[in-house]
Order: sequence, then structure tokens, then C-alpha cells
Amino acid sequence: MPSLISSFLTPLTGTVKVPGDKSVSHRSIMLSALAVGRSEVTGLLEGEDVLATAEAMRAMGAQVERIGEGHWIIDGVGIGGLMSPDGVIDMGNSGTSTRLLMGLIGTHDITVTMTGDASLRGRPMGRVIDPLTSMGARFSARDGKFLPLTVTGTGNPLPIDYTTPMASAQVKSAVLLAGLNTPGITTVRETVATRDHTERMLRAMGAEIETTCEAGLNIVRLMGQPGLRPVNFEVPGDVSSSAFLLVAASIIPGSDITVQNVGMNPLRTGIVHALKAMGADIKILAERNLGGEPVADLRVRAATLKAVTDLPVDPSTMIDEFPVLFCAAAVAEGASRFTGLEELRVKESDRLAVMAEGLKANGVDLSEFEDGIEIKGAAGKVLGGATVATHLDHRIAMSFSVLGQMATSAITIDDAAPIQTSFPTFIELMTGLGAGLNLKG
Repeated sequence: MPSLISSFLTPLTGTVKVPGDKSVSHRSIMLSALAVGRSEVTGLLEGEDVLATAEAMRAMGAQVERIGEGHWIIDGVGIGGLMSPDGVIDMGNSGTSTRLLMGLIGTHDITVTMTGDASLRGRPMGRVIDPLTSMGARFSARDGKFLPLTVTGTGNPLPIDYTTPMASAQVKSAVLLAGLNTPGITTVRETVATRDHTERMLRAMGAEIETTCEAGLNIVRLMGQPGLRPVNFEVPGDVSSSAFLLVAASIIPGSDITVQNVGMNPLRTGIVHALKAMGADIKILAERNLGGEPVADLRVRAATLKAVTDLPVDPSTMIDEFPVLFCAAAVAEGASRFTGLEELRVKESDRLAVMAEGLKANGVDLSEFEDGIEIKGAAGKVLGGATVATHLDHRIAMSFSVLGQMATSAITIDDAAPIQTSFPTFIELMTGLGAGLNLKG
């Protein structure tokens, strides 16, 4: 369990690529495993979360093979072809793949038991269990909603018309994935449109799927039991991983970096617009399409950030990026206020509470409330000097790694291991740009 010491070394300069998008990587493996034939995926994120997805699909009968760095071949079993695994599937820390797999399993006539690490076992699964139960799946879960849990899929699934109670791409995707092996039309209605990687990928693979806006709702309709065709996916760079670089280059004086090949799905780019609203100098260059997803290169130069109290973006477009945005607010001029963030309390950790605790320990003046936080910016460096507990949360670890570059005294992250779940090359990439990050122990 190595700790990570973060302190200023030099401004960040250079051109880099971040690893493949985690959301797209999960889905490319799952959906390729349901195609009939061989799919190839390049640029796949090889973090622990995605590797857990690959192992789970292997356990249920698909052939998933790595043939080079980020280059994978998947031989699918076809929709309806998943098999019960021989043992318990360990999902590690991956909440995304757990919830999406619950959808896939729920309408196959198989039984699967899933578990995970301490963090994943503490995350509620009820939001996915409820709609899948309506489709005919049965669940046996600890306290009714926690891992370990057993999913008993149904051989006679029922299509549903479901309105999500919260903005959650995971819930939407779980229901749509269950709808693949369900006769008839499965419908999901959202009050706020969430990331649409599942819909884009299904469309590319030949599924009959339609997205419309009716009476203020985003509505997705999927015709069940299609034959998914194998395809070749090139995974764009992860905008959530890029967020750490965007914030770091924005707040460290003298920095000038370019991040290439960043996924710019409009339902994912809230962090870019939020930083621009704070005065960040971000240029969007060479816009293009990659495997059905928009991508671009982002040039970021240091700027004086100003506080923001009314973000011009919906929180769902950047929910995973709020921890590092809090760090930007901590060094900005003025007091920033962020609301509507209840979802942060049920992530890998209670990210509102954990970020508030770590920021306070490092001298940041703030107020935490039920659905958000107000942060009084230091208009420059924060005090630093404290050790931050990650609570097994990769984004907490990387966020304070960024803040340490703007601290008078070094910030220590108690456990660097969680970074492996989503951004295995983070420390190497950051130090290559000039950041002061050192592993200890």
C-alpha cells in the first residue's frame, strides 16, 4: 500500500495521450461478447476495472484475449448465449461493470454470484435491482441491495417502460442491456439525458434503437433480441482521466500542455465547460470522429481561475470530475458553490464527505451540505501538509495529487493503489509533464 507525496516541482509542459475511455472500454467488451463473431478493440483502457469486466465475460463463456497493448480480440457468444460461471465473479472496485452486468445477466437464464472489494461492497445496487426485478430477474443481496449478491436471470423476460428516478447512465444502460434479450420494445425515460455510449455502440452493431425527446424527457427505445454484428472499436481517450490534467495545467503557473485524442461526447464534457466558466484557457483543436464518438485535442495553458456559483452545465455531464474541480476551486479567487451533487455520496466513496475532509485538513475553508459544497478559494497556493485518506477511491487519490502541486507543504495521499483501477499510467504521465509526485513505501 504505497503512499504518494505530491508537491510542486515545475510547470507542466508537453503533449500526451490519456488512456482509453473507461465507460467505452467496459461496453466494448460486454457488447462484443454478445455479438456473433469476432470483434477487435484498440485503445482499450487496461485498468483494473476494465480487466474485471473482461474476466467476468470470460467466466460467462466469451473468449476475450489481449494481443497487444490496448489491443484486444473478443469472440462473442451471441445474445442469449451467456452461461453460468463456475464460481463467484469478483468485480474488484468496478461499480459500472457490476451494474451493467446485472442487466445483461438479468434476462439470461443463468445464475451468477458477484462480489467485490470493500468499497464496492458498500455501494448500493437497489437502483438497478428494482427495474430488473420488473423484467423478471431475481436477486439475493446483502441487506437487499449490497454485494455479495446473486442474480438469477429469467428465461421469460418482460419488456418495461421505465422512468429513471435519478440521472444515471448506469441504470439506463443496465435496463437497455437487459432489453437486448427481451422480446418487444424496452423503453427508458430520463428527465436529464445521460451519457449515451451504450446507445451509440448498439446502433453501430446493428441494434434497432431510437432516441427521442418527448414532453421534456429523453426517451430511448430498444427493440429486443437483435443479432449484434461484430465490429472494430477504437476507444477514444477518457475525458474523466483528462480532467486531472486539465485542472493541473490550469492552476499551475507557467503550464502549457496538449492532451490528444480526448473523447468529446457532449454528454461527458461538462468539466471543459466548467473550467472555462472559471476562466481556464482551453482550446479545442482538431475535432473529428472516432468509432462513432467525437474526439479532439485539448490545449491547456495556466490561467487565473475565478470562483463560480452557477455552473453552466448539468452535473450529470461531469459527475466523476467534481472532486478535481473542487481542487480547482480551492486555489481560485473567491468562493465557489456547487449543488445538486447527491450522487457523489454513493460513488466509490462518499466523495462529498471525503473531499471536504481532505480539503479542510490541507487548510481549505469550506462548508459541506447535503447535496453540495461551498469552497473559499485561496487565490493561489493552499496550505497543504496533511495526509489524505482515499477510502479506496481512485479519483480522490488523483485529485489530491493535483492539489499537492499547488500546496505550500506537500500533500500525502495515504494509498496510491486505487489509481490502478482507472488510470494506471497517471503517475508516470504526470511526472513526465513535470509534476512532483513520489511514491513512498
